[in-house]
Amino acid sequence: MNYIDLQIATSAMHPELEQFQQWVDAVLLPFEASNEDSEIVIRLVDDAESAELNQQFRHKSGPTNILSFPFEVPDGMEMDLLGDLVICAPLIAREAEQQNKLAEHHWAHITVHGVLHLLGYDHVEEQDAEQMEALEIEILNGLDIANPYMEDR
Repeated sequence: MNYIDLQIATSAMHPELEQFQQWVDAVLLPFEASNEDSEIVIRLVDDAESAELNQQFRHKSGPTNILSFPFEVPDGMEMDLLGDLVICAPLIAREAEQQNKLAEHHWAHITVHGVLHLLGYDHVEEQDAEQMEALEIEILNGLDIANPYMEDR
């Protein structure tokens, strides 16, 4: 079972816990060979908190749609915490509108993207980006969500 600690620090519209659970499970269940439990903190924030964290941890100005903070378990400890995701709810809404996507589909994509980061996937190098995007497309397809990288969604 994957446990989500959903923290809501925004008045902006956002999905319910059950939706996040479905999206997180879609990523994690195929990776769980031994039915291990996992815990993820998902914090939904406004532009100001996102911008502050983006500046503090990435040295970039302005809000970003998602920040992923993988948890590294200290040697000798057993913990099921994968890490934290910080999602900027107002920015997700603006991006969905600008990209002509259903808001729910964009939320799903960003959540899947963040969970993959917690599992160690990255998109800095082109080859890694292609691998990560292929996984995202496959996972989202399993949720009946179209390829988010195609121009005509």
